[in-house]
Amino acid sequence: MIYSLPCTVTNHLQAILISQNDAVKQPDLHSTFLSLVKQHERIIYKVCYLYAANATDRQDLYQEILVQTWKGYEKFRGDAKFSTWLYQVAINTAIADFRRGKNSPVSFTGDDLPEISDNIAGGTETEQLEQLHAAINQLNDIEKALVMLYLDGNTYDEMESIMGIPNGALRVKMTRIKEKLRQLTKNN
Repeated sequence: MIYSLPCTVTNHLQAILISQNDAVKQPDLHSTFLSLVKQHERIIYKVCYLYAANATDRQDLYQEILVQTWKGYEKFRGDAKFSTWLYQVAINTAIADFRRGKNSPVSFTGDDLPEISDNIAGGTETEQLEQLHAAINQLNDIEKALVMLYLDGNTYDEMESIMGIPNGALRVKMTRIKEKLRQLTKNN
């Protein structure tokens, strides 16, 4: 699925960076940041679609994630991949916005969903996806984030780095989440 929001990454970033005085002082930092965010913008889209219920909320969350990413970019040490760090910033921002009551969570709409819909009995692929979306929508914030990371093909080590949950605990959580999704989709 192609994710799209009304404005482009470039427009959002230009507006953010122009408003930041230090962007003018450090053009290399600015262009590197812009390039990295463009390269990994799907991460931001996925988080926005996971945690925001409508287009306006998604756009607001997208902007907030970009602002928080830019604010923290100078502190990015490169110990982890940029995509791992971006996931962490995006998920933390989305959960913080949700807890402040700005957004209502919604289901995940990633490209990899058809692969796990095989466990859902009966119906067309579209009906199976709808059941899966409804089941994912019933998960809590952390579980949704873990499902998104899992479906994106992140390793447990990467998920540990992003979420701050020990590897062993992640494996247990994922097993429980999978079982919970099986039960939720079976009941529908």
